[in-house]
Amino acid sequence: MAGVERILATYRVAAPAAEIEARARALAIEQSVEMPLEAIGDRRVLDEVVARVDAIRPADGAFEVVLGIAPSTTGPEASQLLNMLFGNCSLQPEVELVDVAFPEGYERTFPGPRFGIDGIRKLARAEGRPLTCTALKPQGSGVEHLARLAGTFAQAGIDVIKDDHGLADQADAPFAARVPAVQRAIDDANRASGGSTIYAPTFSGSPRALGVQARIARECGVRMALVAPMLMGVPAFVEMQVELDIPVMAHPAFGGAARVAPAVLLGRLFRLFGADATIFPNHGGRFSYDRATCLAIADAARTRWHGVKPALPVPAGGMTVERVPEMLADYGRDVMLLIGGGLLTAGAALPERAAAFVAAVRE
Repeated sequence: MAGVERILATYRVAAPAAEIEARARALAIEQSVEMPLEAIGDRRVLDEVVARVDAIRPADGAFEVVLGIAPSTTGPEASQLLNMLFGNCSLQPEVELVDVAFPEGYERTFPGPRFGIDGIRKLARAEGRPLTCTALKPQGSGVEHLARLAGTFAQAGIDVIKDDHGLADQADAPFAARVPAVQRAIDDANRASGGSTIYAPTFSGSPRALGVQARIARECGVRMALVAPMLMGVPAFVEMQVELDIPVMAHPAFGGAARVAPAVLLGRLFRLFGADATIFPNHGGRFSYDRATCLAIADAARTRWHGVKPALPVPAGGMTVERVPEMLADYGRDVMLLIGGGLLTAGAALPERAAAFVAAVRE
């Protein structure tokens, strides 16, 4: 293993200058062998397994510490990669994971997006332009209301209609009733208009429940899935997106609880684990992300990365039709704009507002 390139993980550490070298060494031990080095008698473990401190540099009142982590310690498994990147040290509030770079070839350990931007475009018949997306809301609505709403959105020509991530398997609209009804409404609208709107229901629950949901989705012709990897569990997400064999849109719920930079988690890691599209809160909406953070997420999702297909960035979170030109200027054509509540506030004028959204994106 001598000479093998390492995973380079960068942490922001809030520590006094007089302590940062010792703090960095402790971080390297904690994120690899987590035991005193003097107790290790195996030279190979000391040389090849213990993480090394590659750099320490000042960073806005704190320090950035770059660790070289042995790829062999992560194994071919997503939760172990997260464990080695930010397992024990996520419990130290003065430490944040702000960047990660992988040696060439490491990406083959994980499936990456199976469809990516081009695959989603093909399904939606949306070549060469940005895509549109909306959400079925609110939680607590019945199946008939949600199906009718989906039909209205599909008639307007919106490319992807997803469940609100809060729609799961509740009594008001259980998965087994909601998904076939919504898919039928969209299919009817597509037949009437010649469109190709895609439905992405929320998949959630135990492994057994996920298996049942996958069977229902296949039986009624669902062509996309919405999943929150941090709630489902990353290994389950990796396995499920391979087995479903349809594009998977990753939702960021619970992603902010880990003190991992959004571009790293929502852009690079979700993409590595197989997300074909990644939703994130756009700046100026209901969340506090700034413009630079949002552009960094989109860049991490789309930038050239060895053999990993690019994932489609999906800025969302309190967006409106009026902001479409600004978002297109920020993200370009390889983007899916998600407006949910901003359309539903139109009330009886919803068909017109949805059509205006489609027109604004396709201009």
